[in-house]
Amino acid sequence: MARVDFYVLQRTDERARYTLACKLAEKAYRLDNTVYIHTKSRGDAAQLGELLWTFRDGSFVPHSVSGSEDGTESSPVVIGSETDGVEPRDLLINLCDEIPEFAGSFPRVAELVTSDETCRRLSRQRFVEYRNQGHSIQTHKL
Repeated sequence: MARVDFYVLQRTDERARYTLACKLAEKAYRLDNTVYIHTKSRGDAAQLGELLWTFRDGSFVPHSVSGSEDGTESSPVVIGSETDGVEPRDLLINLCDEIPEFAGSFPRVAELVTSDETCRRLSRQRFVEYRNQGHSIQTHKL
C-alpha cells in the first residue's frame, strides 16, 4: 500500500497549489526520486511545465510534459494528464479531483488541497477512498 500525504494549503488559489507541486517535485528530484505530476488537462500540464522553470529564482527541475516527444521522456519529473500508460515512479503528485487508476502502483502519493470549499470536499472523498483501500495517510497543514 502507498503512503498518501495530504498537504492542506490555507490559500484558495490554484497557483498556490501548483507552486507547492513545484516545491515537492524539486525536493524529490534533489533526493534522487522520480516524480509523475498528474494534472486535469494537457493545458494544465504545459502551464505547470512552464512554472517549474520560474517558480523560484535559481530553481532547476529537469522535467518533461508527457506526449511532447521532445526527447525528454526519461526526465526525473514527468507532467501529464493521461490515464493510460503511466509508468510507476517514486512519487505521484495528484492535482486532479479524483484518484487516478494508476495511483496504487506508486509507493508515495501527494494530494494537494487548497482551502477552496469544492477542493476540500473532493479531497475528503479521496481521503475516504484511500483509507478504505488500506493506504497509510498523513495530513500536513501548511
